[in-house]
Parts: sequence; C-alpha cells; structure tokens
Amino acid sequence: MSERTTVLVIDDDPGIREYLETLAARQGYGVYTVEDGESALAELDQARPDIITLDAVLPGIDGLETLRRLKQRAPEIPVVMLSGHGQARTIVEAMRLGAADFLRKPFEVEELELAFSKALENRALEEEVRTLRGRVRSDVDGLLMGGDSPKMREVKEIIEQVADTDITVLVRGESGTGKEVVARALFQLGNRRSRPFVKVNCAALPSELLESELFGFEKGAFTGAQKRKLGKFEYANQGTIFLDEISEMAPGLQAKLLQVLQDGEFSRLGGESDVRVDARIIAATNRNLEEAVRKGEFREDLYYRLNVVTIQIPPLRDRIDAVPLLVEHFLRMYNEQYNKSVEKLSADTMQVLMDYHWPGNVRELENMIKRMVVLGNESTVLQEIGQREPMQANGSGLVTAGGAHASDEDLDLVALGADFANGGELDLKAISKRASQIAEKKVIERVLGQTRWNRKEAAERLQISYKALLYKMKENGLSEGR
Repeated sequence: MSERTTVLVIDDDPGIREYLETLAARQGYGVYTVEDGESALAELDQARPDIITLDAVLPGIDGLETLRRLKQRAPEIPVVMLSGHGQARTIVEAMRLGAADFLRKPFEVEELELAFSKALENRALEEEVRTLRGRVRSDVDGLLMGGDSPKMREVKEIIEQVADTDITVLVRGESGTGKEVVARALFQLGNRRSRPFVKVNCAALPSELLESELFGFEKGAFTGAQKRKLGKFEYANQGTIFLDEISEMAPGLQAKLLQVLQDGEFSRLGGESDVRVDARIIAATNRNLEEAVRKGEFREDLYYRLNVVTIQIPPLRDRIDAVPLLVEHFLRMYNEQYNKSVEKLSADTMQVLMDYHWPGNVRELENMIKRMVVLGNESTVLQEIGQREPMQANGSGLVTAGGAHASDEDLDLVALGADFANGGELDLKAISKRASQIAEKKVIERVLGQTRWNRKEAAERLQISYKALLYKMKENGLSEGR
C-alpha cells in the first residue's frame, strides 16, 4: 500500500475512531480522524483523502447530509458509510447520494478491508476512464477538430450528443478523412466503452467470406467447416461493431444486415436457429449512397436504417487551417515512436503543405510527416508534392491546381501522356525521371524566389549542400536573370 493513500474517519464515538484508525493503519493507510460533519468539510479544504469512512448518525449535520456535501465538493473520493442501525431506507438513500459501500456495525475486519479495496479499485477504474476519455477527446480534437471550421465544430457536437446513446451512426467522407477515428471516438466516449469494439472492412473480403466473417458458421456448413465459428457480430455483443466501406456489401448480405438492425438477430451459415445479439452499429462509406440506391446497388430500406444520424467529415482541403495543428500532432507522435527530434518544419515547407490540394486527406498528410521524421529531411516530400499536383484544363489552356498556367515542363509531361494514350512507345523510367526533374525544378525555383536568390540560405532550407544546389540550378537551367 502506498504511504500516500490516506483515510479520513468521521465518527462521533472516540472508541470507534480509535478502532478504525488502528485497523486502517495496520493495512498501511495514513489515517486522520474527525468527530462531526462540519470538521470533515473543513478538513477537506486542507487535504484530500483517498477514502472516507462516515458514520450515518452524527451530531449537527447528520451523516446523509454530510455525504451529500462531501460528494458535491469531492465526487471522486469514495465514501464508505457505517451505521449501527442499517435501516433499508438509510442504505438506499446513502447509495443514491453516491456512497461506495455501506457496512453495519459491528463489522468484521475482513469486511472493512474488502470495502476499502473495492472502493479504491473503483476509483482507479473511474480515473482510468476519465483519462481515456480525455485522450480520446484530445485525439478527436487533434485529428479532426483542428482549425476553426464550422463543419468540424458540427462534427464534434454530433459526436458529443450521440456517443452515449445506442443509435446507429453513418460516418461519411472521402478516403483518409478520419472516419475510423470518429467511430472509435463514438465508442470510447459512449456507454459501451468497456465492451468490445470490432472493426470489419466490408471491401476487404469477397461476399461469401464476408458473410461467414460477420455472422459465423456451423460445423459442416460448407467444405472445410470443421467446427463452429462465431461471427464478428457475436464478438461485438454488448459492444460496438464498425462496418467500414458499407457500400461495398453485396445485396444478399445487405438483407441479412437489415435483419440485424430491425430484429437484433441473425442465423449463422448452416444454422437452424437464430442468434440474438445486442451490438451498436457504426457504418462508414466514402461513396454517394443516394446514387447507389438510385442505381439499385444499395438497398433503400437498409439506407434508411443506417442513416439515422449522419456525420459528414469534410475533406482536408476544405479545412486547410487544420494543417499546422495536424503537422504538430504527427511530428510529436512519430518523434516519440521513432526516437527522433524533428521539432518543426521550415516556413517554406509549411507553405507548400498549406497550398497543397490533399487528395488523400489526413492520411496522406500523416504519411508525409512520418516520412519526414524517419528520413530526417523535407526535400523528398516536397518533390513528391510537386509530382502529385494535379493539372486541370480550362478554356484558355492548362492550369495547375493552384490556378497558375502550366509551364513548358507541364506541357511536356502532358504531351508524353498523350503519346502514350495514342499508342506511342514510351520508356516509363524516362517519364518517371522527367517528372522527378520537373518537380525538383519547381521546388528549387520556389525556394530561391522566397530567399531572393540567396543560394546559401536556399541550400540550407532544401537541406542540401551549397555545391549540390549550384549543380542542380545549372542542370535545370535556373539563373537569377531568367
């Protein structure tokens, strides 16, 4: 027992106070005693005990009123009520007010030891849950709520509102936006957090395997079924099941899932009886389900069953002000994981990240920061972004995603692609090398412009040697007068 674990004894009988002090001290607790409720409340201002024993009958403020005031001021401290009467009404009221346990005098030493042990164990569990909830909220805030987007504030509000319910939730958004993060936040902040969380990717398995994965099978249901197998729904009983990529589920399976949503039961493959299950369902998709319903690819009745509460996660490009916070979060996470010390990114790199379109959303950003931390430099990622920048066509010619007119190098790549589309014979390695050169040239030219063509400063920002920069400038035909 830790020496810091303390017990406050509240009893008007000097003999009981002395007896409890002796018992608690033998168990390794630090003990201090008071004789009434007023003294206990005053003592609470000076020090916070780990556990309190409280007599139900006290002079002045009685035991139940003292309990009520104690729980108002320090709800986290477990209180064990003691009484020589043990009337049912008193016990019920004490438990309603938040007492951790109720012992009748005289009690056995073992009873007190068990009451203390249970009360402290429950307190530790409650603190662990609070810590976990705080961590989950922090993850949600960091990964999803970064920036000041009204859409993300709405996402957070919905999570807070529905987490503690059993309502079915449909999470929608592009790939990489953080749909699983939302699902886990709903689980961890909900009332089923102590139960299983089971994830199933509906796009990862063919229909026949997915059915047995979700609903299990009986021995002999098919060739190779040597024994009964429980499905994911049974493992998620009393907990939460997360159906990712729900739109990829075959129509036959959709009907079976609808039965689970409507009736809370299903049958295993080869089974003759129904299995009842109580699992909260969270589904996610990156597809337009309404269009899938119109095309007959997704059941309309299932759509309405799933679409009770919808959480729509906007893409990262629509909340670009979240990028700095996300960068800080991922730097901290991967520095710790890989024992690195990349404190922050250069201002130029941050500007590139802020200007980027992020087709892969948060997942793409996370992977980029991970590579920066592992490799210890930013240039490779900047080159990659330069290669990925999509080009769009408009009436006046080709423009980049940022709106600037395409360069000769961009047009060169387009011409190569056109040759390929028309059946021309191309060297894929040559195309890849040319694309890399174009990206490298763009990055170097941008950094030189930002440093007012200070080559030494540009080399430092690009994390290459001064001589290497001069060589690359010559290779790419870059000069201050161009």
